[in-house]
Amino acid sequence: MTTDKNLKEILLDILDNLSGEKEGDLERFKFSLENADYEKKAPIPKGRLQEADTRMKLVDLLCEYYKEHDAVNVAISVLEKINLRDSADKLKEARKKVLGPQQTPETSANAYRVKYREHIKNKYSAIKDMNARLGENVKLNSRYTKLIIVNEHRHRKQREHEIMALGRRHAEIMAERASPITIGDLFDSDKDGQSPQIVVLQGAAGIGKTLTARKIILDWANEELYQSRFDYVFYINCREINLVSEQGSVEDLISKNCPDQNAPTKEILMNPEKLLFIIDGFDELRFSFNQPTGNLCSDPCKKQPVEIILSSLFGKEVLHKSYLIITTRPTALEKLGQCLKDGHCTYAEILGFSEHERKEYFYKFFGNEEQARKAFNFVKDNEMLFTMCFIPIACWIICTVLKQQMEAGEDLAQTSDTITGVYMLYLFSLLEGHSSNPEKQQVQGNLKGLCSLAADGLWRQKILFEEEDVKKHGLDKPDSLFLNENMFQKGIVCERVYSFIHLSFQEFFAALFYVLEKEETAKKSETAIQSVEKLFEKCGKSRNYLMLTVQFLFGLLNKKRMENMEKNLSCKFSPKIKNNLLMWVKEKPFLSLFNYDKLLSDKEEMIFYLDYFYCLYEIQETKFVQSAMNHFTELKFTHHTFTKMDQIVLQFCIKNCCKLESVHIEKCRFLTEDPNEDSPGPCKWPLRLEWCHLTDAGCRALSAILRTTQSLTELKLPDNKLGDAGVRLLCEGLKHPNCKLQTLDLWKCRLTGACCGDLGAVLRTSQSLTELNLGGNKLGEAGVRRLCEGLKHPNCKLQRLLMWSCDVTDACCGDLAAVFRTSQSLTELDLGAHYSLGDAGVRRLCEGLKHPNCKLERLKLWSCHLTDASYGDLAAVLSTSQSLTELNLSHNKLVSVSKVPQVLFDNKLGDARVQLLCEGLKHPNCKLQKLELWDCGLTDTGFGDLAAVLRTNQSLTVLNLGGNKLGDAGVRLLCDGLKHPNGKLQKLDLKGCSVTATGCRDLAPVLRTSQSLTELSLRGNNLGDAGVRLLCEGLKHPNCKLQRLDLRYCGVTATGCGDLAPVLRTSQSLTELKLRGNNLGDAGVRLLCKGLKHPNCKLQRMYLGYCGITATGCGDLAPVLRSSQSLTELNLWGKLGDAGVWLLCKGLKHPNCKLQKLHLTKGYLSEEMRAELDAVKDTKPDLVIELLDW
Repeated sequence: MTTDKNLKEILLDILDNLSGEKEGDLERFKFSLENADYEKKAPIPKGRLQEADTRMKLVDLLCEYYKEHDAVNVAISVLEKINLRDSADKLKEARKKVLGPQQTPETSANAYRVKYREHIKNKYSAIKDMNARLGENVKLNSRYTKLIIVNEHRHRKQREHEIMALGRRHAEIMAERASPITIGDLFDSDKDGQSPQIVVLQGAAGIGKTLTARKIILDWANEELYQSRFDYVFYINCREINLVSEQGSVEDLISKNCPDQNAPTKEILMNPEKLLFIIDGFDELRFSFNQPTGNLCSDPCKKQPVEIILSSLFGKEVLHKSYLIITTRPTALEKLGQCLKDGHCTYAEILGFSEHERKEYFYKFFGNEEQARKAFNFVKDNEMLFTMCFIPIACWIICTVLKQQMEAGEDLAQTSDTITGVYMLYLFSLLEGHSSNPEKQQVQGNLKGLCSLAADGLWRQKILFEEEDVKKHGLDKPDSLFLNENMFQKGIVCERVYSFIHLSFQEFFAALFYVLEKEETAKKSETAIQSVEKLFEKCGKSRNYLMLTVQFLFGLLNKKRMENMEKNLSCKFSPKIKNNLLMWVKEKPFLSLFNYDKLLSDKEEMIFYLDYFYCLYEIQETKFVQSAMNHFTELKFTHHTFTKMDQIVLQFCIKNCCKLESVHIEKCRFLTEDPNEDSPGPCKWPLRLEWCHLTDAGCRALSAILRTTQSLTELKLPDNKLGDAGVRLLCEGLKHPNCKLQTLDLWKCRLTGACCGDLGAVLRTSQSLTELNLGGNKLGEAGVRRLCEGLKHPNCKLQRLLMWSCDVTDACCGDLAAVFRTSQSLTELDLGAHYSLGDAGVRRLCEGLKHPNCKLERLKLWSCHLTDASYGDLAAVLSTSQSLTELNLSHNKLVSVSKVPQVLFDNKLGDARVQLLCEGLKHPNCKLQKLELWDCGLTDTGFGDLAAVLRTNQSLTVLNLGGNKLGDAGVRLLCDGLKHPNGKLQKLDLKGCSVTATGCRDLAPVLRTSQSLTELSLRGNNLGDAGVRLLCEGLKHPNCKLQRLDLRYCGVTATGCGDLAPVLRTSQSLTELKLRGNNLGDAGVRLLCKGLKHPNCKLQRMYLGYCGITATGCGDLAPVLRSSQSLTELNLWGKLGDAGVWLLCKGLKHPNCKLQKLHLTKGYLSEEMRAELDAVKDTKPDLVIELLDW
């Protein structure tokens, strides 16, 4: 006899006893059954109970409705309810006898659970990597990393932001989306106190659904999860279920999870509320799940087709008290929803790794802390790789590739795969993971449609697609491997839209669209897709949303990758696309973006400049890159933060730039480590943005470039923390015979005398190095001596040496003097900012300068605390030296020397010292051409001596007297010399000299009479309109030769403009006028424009920044732009607003406009206005528009 039959028999015996005992007990039993509430299952309908008019029919009804095991429990419950406790006890005892002492749930199932847990631990504790060798496994708990899981719906905009974000911002957005939950929270009660029986755990392909499912069952087996909630947890793999052809039952599903055939399955089934089934991969099931309700099965032991068994579980027809976790990709949610019973379900979504978890995964994967740190920091520096790592399978791919490189002893910076390569590996791994699934063939078949959808969306700037969009590209069934399904509330209904897992994947498939051979998947008129030529053209205008697609396009055209793609995807690549790509990178408008002036100040264009290099890096073909880089002779980067990946890309491109002559890297940051890492080495984050944290590691890369790039002639690395070790590495490259470097800038690079021996060796051997800047480094006496050994060598070719603030002492000056006597190449020396130089040191220098073999032409001794004795020695040099043409003695001492910062200056010249100097200047043998005496404390007495020099000296052409409070009296004395017919002075700088309108009265005759003066700076003097009027009298004179006039911050108003306008109409020499910082207003600009529009006007450069100009003033300037035949540069910094710039654009677009450079302030312009300026540049390729980033 079977157990089921025995249970029916004992039920029948009890009912027989009821009819034989007290009259009416059986009827009371049937009546109570009408209201029996057994574990929330509805009572048996009254009509069916009435039809059961015999005891046998009643037993059959009970067993059919409740199943045999539960029917006994219901009968016991009802008997106790109607106070027939004896009968209830008899039924309990009979059930115990029938099942036997070892077959009760309390004994058999509990005892077996121990064995079952051990089986699960053995089965699921290890996972096998996809590329693992035979016998290799990884412990799940050692690799598993917590994922972000949320159970809140996201809005459409939130999803868009998540898809589009990159790098750290992407990680932040994911973390912000909702309060994350853990796997232990999946069955928690909702706000109404209801606990779900079914949890749908959705997530994209490769996001970690299967690993999470396996983690749940393993944690349960380890008694770390759901201990009080579930007695048994069963794992059902949908991919394996697809292979089952024979019929089975729920009991069979349980048996297959168990370690042997002795599992007490029926006893396990007696407590369905203690069972959890994990259905992993619903989206992979091949069944239609359109079974009518009548086909579903309520008996867990009855054999049925697998589709019916699963449908019964999902629909709660069988084991309705059990619990389910179902994992699926979002694209199968609609199909799953049709199977589930309403009111029993909740949804959660796996978003991927947070930033912290990405880091944790790396450390778990590598095991070795040092390797993990290096790999993670490398990936974090690469924005695209770091973004990809939110997907666990992508994280695994990246870690695998990096580990293989490390184990092979390769440098990550040199051998790491490109972004395109990693995305291809991701694509192949997903396809490989579904190799037994028709989905792989489906993806291959739908590939062109998928790529077409991606490209169409990209051109429309669309990332969420409706079903009709998907169908339009030939995708009748959305590709569930690469498309996510999203449900959003729209009014009173929900809308279903599709997206790629991240925008970068859409851009990857869009690039693939352009390289595949074309077969029309949609009518051309129905898509926004433009040709590859248009793609290049659009990217060539500015950095925009198409750049990453172009970067992928370069990467896909690598020969080896093309072969891999064709092999794995069974597709053909277009043969012409590569040649088109090379033509594009060589032609305009792309080349026009690399204009020197444009790159100097426009941050966005410098970023685009790097993007171009990233494209070349992606293709990884030396011949192609060399051809593309062939037009570059100079690279200049300022105010930029270089990530580690930027440095790798830059090094790659420089090595392949055959005609490169100059690399200028100034005021940049070079990031080497994660700022949160406690790694040894120099400070990783600067106190000032101007510092460029290029370290000795960067020097190693530069040294390699110096050895291999023969065209490189200039390298500027100011304000880097190179240190002596870094310079030693650089010197290895500098000494190489292939090195042709001419200029090396190591200003303020934290050097000491220890590196001077290496630099001295370079000076002895290098046949190309002519300029060396060592300013701001504490070289000291020993260091300078080592350097001089190299400078004195007959092979030394150095011409220019900058050594300000290098701790040069009096003793050092003796070594330098010896260099002056022997060197045949050194022509310039900067020894500024040496407070302790002293008379003895200057005397030694002067001895060398007076030697007939000395070739020095330019000497700078600013801020050297010179005394009267030193000026006497210098005067003697001026009267004897046949080579010295420039002398800089600028700057006053402030307070006491000990308290003066080294960046401040201190030569208090005074009148007595000027007198000594002038004796040398007046000597007929004096060859000095340029003298700088900025801020030297001169008075009007001193200017009398200088006036005498101007009358007699036949060589002096440039004189800088700015910062000296000479006043109008001093100007009067100076003008006596300037008006002399023997005067040869061409440039005079009187910035901030306390000149007023009275002084202008003396300067005006100079302008009328001087045949040599071409440049005058009066910046920062309170001249006012009266002073300008007097100057204009001289400027209008036909004999005036002045070409450049600086009147910035001189208190000029519109009235002064009225006097300047006639000058602009009549002057045949004035080509540059600077008026910045004067309150001219629109009225002043209107007056100036009258002069600018005159056909005789010769002005080429006008500076009107911060002059109070508004849109009205721009309205007057626009006709000037249309008509002026001379104006080539215009500075209009300030708050013009969109309206004003719009008017300027009208003038700029006129075919007669000759303007070549326009300066505006970026912060006052809208995005729309900047786009309009871009459009103007498109029509005028030679026009440079510099936007001040403020």
